[in-house]
Amino acid sequence: MSKRKSGATIADVARLAGVSTATAGRVLGDYGYSSGEKREKVLAAAKSLGYRPNLLARSLITGRTRTIGVVAGDIQSPFYASILRGISDVAERHGIGLIITNSDENLDHEVRSVQLLLEKQVDGMILSPCRPDGGEHLNSALALGIPIVQIDRQVTDLEADFVGVDNRAGAREAIARLLHLGHRRIGMIGELEHPEWTIADFVAQTAAGHMASEALFPSWQRLHGYIEAHMEAGLAVDPLLVRQAGSYSAEAAERQIQILLSAERPTAIFTADGLMTAGTMAALGAARISIPAELSIICFDDLDWMGFTQPGIDAVVQPRGAMGEAAAQLLLDRIGGKSEPARRIILGTRIISRGSVVALG
Repeated sequence: MSKRKSGATIADVARLAGVSTATAGRVLGDYGYSSGEKREKVLAAAKSLGYRPNLLARSLITGRTRTIGVVAGDIQSPFYASILRGISDVAERHGIGLIITNSDENLDHEVRSVQLLLEKQVDGMILSPCRPDGGEHLNSALALGIPIVQIDRQVTDLEADFVGVDNRAGAREAIARLLHLGHRRIGMIGELEHPEWTIADFVAQTAAGHMASEALFPSWQRLHGYIEAHMEAGLAVDPLLVRQAGSYSAEAAERQIQILLSAERPTAIFTADGLMTAGTMAALGAARISIPAELSIICFDDLDWMGFTQPGIDAVVQPRGAMGEAAAQLLLDRIGGKSEPARRIILGTRIISRGSVVALG
């Protein structure tokens, strides 16, 4: 019997259930119609025999593999780990398998990941694009009928669903809090990649009301919120206080913070994400700068280690798990046939205080 269970076929199930092979195939493949009584017999026989469906054969009939692909920017990052958990929770509830790939924030790697997922015939993809102008491979996938959901970042002129957070509002709230506590020289460090302008130009255009940042990558949106908070307080922004790492690199952030500290020191620093925070903390540690006695710090994105330092690090918290869940549900809706225009889900943030920010005396 154990040997039979390990290799049971649809024909075996049909014989035990007393139905035709075609009927057993419809029930086990979840396509077509079968009466309730026959369905129950087939499912009971399949359970008794330990039948395992041939997913490849099913996909040839239904046109679906019941798998979705994910392209993460960096699967080692806690940010993506939480998002992946949210995606996985939704996929598991719906009996969907995941194929997870990693772009390493490199466009060539992303293109190869997308091609791999297409070869695996996934039913849809979720990804965090690494460039706003690198969407040719994604448009090609859409043209093949593969739905795509972008998460956290989006490609210009890609008609695909998107899930993100209100980066401007989160940054604006963080900077407004620092300003309320008396800080006037507030440094900022962000990737600020793929610029079409200098920091000074971005500051000037935003102050003049000419900047629309909704389609920009998150660090630019967070810079927008940084500038808005200053404007609302009636203060000008010093572009020299805004440091541009130029890549998702803690080492690059550390070098820029060292430059920032070598001039007239800010009284507070706002970091645009976890990697920028890691680089900033390394630079502050090397310079033996005490937090918050000598410098306050608040970070966009909350990482586990921030609660274990002394003092803990204040952070703008993103609902990362909820982002993953929302992206997965959007994708399943598309796979299920929803054909409405591209949708945008923007989630809110909140600030958690741990003692790294103090008022100036």
